Amino acid sequence: MMRGRYDNQVVSIIMPCFNAMKVIGDSIDSVVAQTYADWELIIIDDASTDQSIAAIEPYLTDPRIQLLAKEKNEGVALARNDGLARSTGRYVAFLDSDDLWRPRKLEEQLTALSEKDAVLSYSAYETFQESPFNPVKVIQVPESITYQELLKNTIIGCLTVVIDRNKTGAFEMPNLLGGEDTATWLNILREHGVAYGIQEPLAYYRTSGSSLSGNKLKMVRHTWRMYRETQQLSIFGTCICFSFYIKNAIVKRI
Repeated sequence: MMRGRYDNQVVSIIMPCFNAMKVIGDSIDSVVAQTYADWELIIIDDASTDQSIAAIEPYLTDPRIQLLAKEKNEGVALARNDGLARSTGRYVAFLDSDDLWRPRKLEEQLTALSEKDAVLSYSAYETFQESPFNPVKVIQVPESITYQELLKNTIIGCLTVVIDRNKTGAFEMPNLLGGEDTATWLNILREHGVAYGIQEPLAYYRTSGSSLSGNKLKMVRHTWRMYRETQQLSIFGTCICFSFYIKNAIVKRI
């Protein structure tokens, strides 16, 4: 794919799915409810062992929605890359199968991309457990962020991102067990400069009330690996960025 080939205004929405039969319908409904209607939703089922595909199938009557059912589970990064390879839109957005969008999400971010002549837009979002009508916390974001700033503050939520591929060309996510989304934004900003944020929460991120500290420790290890392998930082540079990452991660959860 060459830059400039996306001569449409379609938003390609990439939705990986694994064992999400109880929640994926709500996620799809939040896409269908968008005030901006020129989109395609590519759902990549990563070899679910529950009835996720049965929950998805009723939505396939909408010609904008397509399902890619994988026979082998390969993880969220490769699932997203499979969706990216199939997508045709100028713009790319990401929504996991348990998260939700507000109805004006795409409309507001496409306006922001145009007004700022930006490569990447993101927004604030709310966290919830059982219902988005009972949010736990609003995750605030800066009005703009550069590559160097993002190294120290992994604040961009994957569910809020919209990217203009006429500026980036084709891209993929690094195949990591965690931090693959932040590595992608870093790779884009390292080449293309500044991303712009919207302070209004435009999405809802589902959290688990039973998350274990072991999972947080795994994320710490994955983030360290992301700095070293995808950004090729020195040990010293990684330590500096990592100290800011830990500080900002704590602040985000207070």
